Amino acid sequence: MNQRNEPTLLLVDGMAVLFRAYYATAASGYIRRTKAGLPTNAVYGFIRYFWDAVQTFGPSHVICCWDMGGKTFRGEEYAAYKGNRAEAPDDLIPQFALIKEVMDSLNIPNIGAAGYEADDCIGTLAKYYTEETDMKVMVLTGDHDMLQLINDRTSIIIMKKGHGNYMVYNPETLLAEKQLTPRQIIDMKGLMGDASDNYPGVRGIGEKTALKLVQEYGSIEGILSNLEQLTPSVRKKIESDLDMLHLSRKLAEIHCAVPVSCTLDGCELRLDPDTVMDKFEQLEMKSLGSWMGVAIG
Repeated sequence: MNQRNEPTLLLVDGMAVLFRAYYATAASGYIRRTKAGLPTNAVYGFIRYFWDAVQTFGPSHVICCWDMGGKTFRGEEYAAYKGNRAEAPDDLIPQFALIKEVMDSLNIPNIGAAGYEADDCIGTLAKYYTEETDMKVMVLTGDHDMLQLINDRTSIIIMKKGHGNYMVYNPETLLAEKQLTPRQIIDMKGLMGDASDNYPGVRGIGEKTALKLVQEYGSIEGILSNLEQLTPSVRKKIESDLDMLHLSRKLAEIHCAVPVSCTLDGCELRLDPDTVMDKFEQLEMKSLGSWMGVAIG
């Protein structure tokens, strides 16, 4: 935990946390609602997850990043990108705007960019703050694709099942657990694809083969320079799918030059208790304010 003895920025993957919060409670069949019928279960769960992370890791600054909806540059590159995703549940849809209102009440900037995903905004902000300031950066997410952003000043906090259960990755823990460097995360995706994002990689190459190839040859470039050393079967698969290999790697790579910015002063974690409690009372979540009471009182 960072005891605020150094400036640290927490970048929150808003969509990842909101979806996790929605499904964690919706699975029980109970959807929290206001008396007027407005669903709030995802918002309530989001704040519980988010504030636990704040208490655990002690950031001095916080920014929340969001997908903006609509076409992204990845969809332009590959029409089937994320084409397998179901529509968001009806009870979740009104909570997209609602959670941003709640974050506003906490004085936390909501950032997104048309044509890009939250991952790209996070990557851009992490790059800026680690290169242009003395900040350390932490990313709160459930998405292992974010591991490619790890460096000496950027760590990735993966939310695991249950509240308060995290795996924190830095270059050392990533290498120890997965025997991969951050850059190799992208090469792995290029080879094996990503079923959740609906791009195939090289047909017939799964995680086990991709891991073996990347560990042995270091990168996709290393693999392509040593095709003659591969088994005939693996070589044929790669040679037959070279275009998709390169496209899949491009889709997997987080874009770190998105037109987004936020001043340090604008993302300093400073809560106004009255504003926070007014919002929680409006949403009939006064108990949430009490739970956060020590921090906002």
